[in-house]
Amino acid sequence: MQAEKNVYNDFKRIHEIVSSERFRNMEGLSGEIPFWIAPYHIKDEDRVDVAISNLVKRLSNDGINALCVDLFDLTCSLVDSYIGLEEMIVLEEGMDKSLFKNALQSSINIHERLIPEITVMVERTNPQMLFLKGIGKVYPFIRSHTVLNNLQSAITHIPTLMFYPGEYSGISLRLFDTLEDDNYYRANNIFSQ
Repeated sequence: MQAEKNVYNDFKRIHEIVSSERFRNMEGLSGEIPFWIAPYHIKDEDRVDVAISNLVKRLSNDGINALCVDLFDLTCSLVDSYIGLEEMIVLEEGMDKSLFKNALQSSINIHERLIPEITVMVERTNPQMLFLKGIGKVYPFIRSHTVLNNLQSAITHIPTLMFYPGEYSGISLRLFDTLEDDNYYRANNIFSQ
């Protein structure tokens, strides 16, 4: 019950922030890129997923268009388009895990496929903000800091909020509260606002 209350309170706060004109207009960033991270405990994954969906609906009811991209769904779509999900499953069964990881990363190709696809989705829907989720589901094939590093040159005209299953200190990311990821200091912690 307490976890439910914490997620509810966190998303109430997120709604207050992202629905503000200040957030949508990217004010007060002092020239920094408009990237935000909303860390959460992995044990709350299912609650957070529902809360993200409700947040997008609530924003829509407020007249605010938010695009939410699930990196896992997008990755599956890319793999299916370029190789085929069935073929990838067959590859995984007979391949060394590190080689399979490389093959999967190659088919996803962050620079040439993933980021351009997100860019097309943004151009097609013309949202006022971009949400990214599914970070934990695509690990270790896609790393959060890699997505953010590549997005910062593609999408800077709207604020981007990444829902992150772990800790974010404003300098370092700790996926699942245990795995040290590379440092990423270009984003703001949404709860610091």
